[in-house]
Amino acid sequence: MSRRRNAIGLIASTAVIIVGAAATAWWNGLRINMTPSYPRGLWRIEVLDRPVTVGDLVFICPPRTAIFEQALARGYIRRGLCSGWLSPLIKTVAATPGQRVDIGISVAIDGRPLDHSDLRRIDAAGGPLAASPSGVVPAGHLFLHSKFGGSYDSRYFGPIPAAGLLGLARPILTMGR
Repeated sequence: MSRRRNAIGLIASTAVIIVGAAATAWWNGLRINMTPSYPRGLWRIEVLDRPVTVGDLVFICPPRTAIFEQALARGYIRRGLCSGWLSPLIKTVAATPGQRVDIGISVAIDGRPLDHSDLRRIDAAGGPLAASPSGVVPAGHLFLHSKFGGSYDSRYFGPIPAAGLLGLARPILTMGR
C-alpha cells in the first residue's frame, strides 16, 4: 500500500510541477508556434509600447467570426485562449488604417506589390479559398501577412481588429527558416 501511495504522490508532484512550469511560461508571454507560417518553436509576446507599424511581427487574437470558425474547422488555425477559444496568430503587419489593399492574383498595398503574396484558389486539402475583397483598411484594423505561401492571412480573411493585438512576436528558440 505504501508503494502505491508513493507512486501516486510522485505522479501528483510531477503533474503539479509540469502545470506550474507551463503556467509560469504562459504568464511570462512564452508561446509555442507549431504552424509553418513562421519558424516552429518557442516565441515570446513582448509589450508593444508604441503604435503598431507596417513590418511589425505580432501576436494577435483573431475575432470570433464565421470565417475564423470555418478556419478552425478546416485546420488553418488551432484552439487557444483567445476569444472563442481560438489560438493567437503570428503575422507581419502589412497595412494599417487608411492604406489601400488591392487583392487579385496577388496583393498590392497603396499600389506597391506585396512580396510573396500570390493567392491560392484551393487549400492543401483541395477545399476552396476565397480572396478577401479589396479596399481601404478601416480604422482600428490591421492587414496581416506571412511570406509562407500556404499561410492563412488577410489575403483570405481581410483586415482584423487591432484590439486583438497581444504584442510583438519574438523568436526565442526556433527551428527552420
